Amino acid sequence: MSNVNVKQALFLQFARVGKALANANRLELLEFLAQGERSVDELAGVAGLSVANTSQHLQQLRQAGLVTNRKQGLKVYYQLSSDKVIKLIDSVRDVAENQLAEVNQLVTTYLTVKDQLEPLPRDELLERARDGLITVIDVRPELEYAAGHVPGAINIPLADLEKHLSEFKKDQEIVAYCRGPHCVLAYDAVARLRKQGLQARRMQDGYPEWKTAGLPVESNAP
Repeated sequence: MSNVNVKQALFLQFARVGKALANANRLELLEFLAQGERSVDELAGVAGLSVANTSQHLQQLRQAGLVTNRKQGLKVYYQLSSDKVIKLIDSVRDVAENQLAEVNQLVTTYLTVKDQLEPLPRDELLERARDGLITVIDVRPELEYAAGHVPGAINIPLADLEKHLSEFKKDQEIVAYCRGPHCVLAYDAVARLRKQGLQARRMQDGYPEWKTAGLPVESNAP
């Protein structure tokens, strides 16, 4: 094989990854898997897709080397093949946010309008949490929290937030985080908390980015 043919063969393999990413549903499935291992049924539920459609998307991601799977009884569980996949998704997000005006328009119109304060950087959150200066809440579903979370974070899914309002101290800042920098759960949580007169803001990024940064994590998984 000539050098030119080798180069073309390599680009063909690189293109397999790009093709697997070129679908909004598959990108969302990767975001869910960045929180932890999930069964096909669970992924179909959170993504709002049929089990058959979800399975097809996962097969394409697996063929591109982005996910792996295992079978337990009658269920098939998927997980990211590597934390490098999280970094890949972050890179796609960063390029899109910097180069596509439509992305900035969507973020400004639907997200930052709810929270215009600068999010708290990860390192600062870790330091302030260790000193007991802030209350950290994880507003993801319980299953995702159990798979891994920021040390000391309290799991309060967004749907249950109002039930816990009386538990927060009015003189202590609350920092919320969820699945990633554009996860609407944290934006909504901050907006609801401020409406009740509480000090609140988001953590920069989300749990997957925290984990890939090499920061400490806790898990409630068996």
